[in-house]
This record gives sequence, C-alpha cells and structure tokens, in this order.
Amino acid sequence: PTRPPNSRRGGHSRRKRGTEPVDERDALYRVERLLAEYAHCIDQDRLEQWPDLFTDDCFYQVIAAANFERGLPMGLIYADSKGMLRDRVAALRQANIYEPQRYRHLISCTVIVDASRPSRVQAESHYLVVRSMQAGASEVFSAGRYLDVVDLASPRARFREKRVIHDNDQVDTLLAIPL
Repeated sequence: PTRPPNSRRGGHSRRKRGTEPVDERDALYRVERLLAEYAHCIDQDRLEQWPDLFTDDCFYQVIAAANFERGLPMGLIYADSKGMLRDRVAALRQANIYEPQRYRHLISCTVIVDASRPSRVQAESHYLVVRSMQAGASEVFSAGRYLDVVDLASPRARFREKRVIHDNDQVDTLLAIPL
C-alpha cells in the first residue's frame, strides 16, 4: 500500500508544527472578515480602531495604479508601522481641516493569490468607495484593488501589508480618510 506524501507509519506528518500550508477556504473566510471589519471601521468613523487591524510592523500604502505598475513608490499615503497609522488618525482628529464626509466601501471578488507560506496569505480584492459630502452630494470617489498580505498566526487576522491601488490617476481633493 502507498502512503500519503509527508507521512510516516502511524499517520504522523513529518512537518513541524506551525509549518502546515494554509487552508485556503478558511483563509478566504478570515480575509473577507478582516476586509469587512476594515470597511466598517472607516465607514462608521471608528478610525481609532482602524490601526488595530494591522500588525505592529505593518506596511500601508495608497498609490495610483499607474505609479504601481511602473514600480514608482510615490503614493498618497505611506506608513510602515502601526504607530504611523495611529499618528495619521490623530492628525485627522486634531490637526487636519477638511470638509465633513462619509465613505461607503464596497469590496468584492476577493481571491487568495498565494497561500504557500504558513500562517500568511496574499489576497487581492476589488474596491469601490462612494463619498458623501455634508451638502448631500454622493459620488464614486475611488475605485481600484487591494493587495494584502494577511497574518493568520493568531485567532484574529491582521494586515501585515495593505496596498490600496486606485485606478484614478488623481484624487480631486485631499485624501483625508484612509481608503
């Protein structure tokens, strides 16, 4: 009789604990839950909770698709730690002056691009953000895709990297609230 790959007699795997590949179905569920929580934090103006969705040593970038495709690093927002994300929220609350507005995120077509690393996946999603201004006008503010590296090591998934790649080359006004 043949044995399954990576198995020994008695059914024990040769892999070290914690090195098993990620279950893609479970990973997709956890990534989609994290994305929903991300959108709710922003859309419900719970920005102080937004950095908690990231690992301490995270990377967050909002960049135009044209710059991303050319390998140009310049973007609208850049942060390489959770502390920088907290500073951004503090600046929004205390220093920046901008017209009151609300966002509504629509996130779809999430796929797991790479699940080969233990406890970490790469995912891609489409997003659309509708912005409503205080005067009552609503418009499509931004559309694009999210490229995420999600840490699944703990019970609560966290973004290790989040790239917001917006399709529009320019943003018509100050990008105050994260996308």
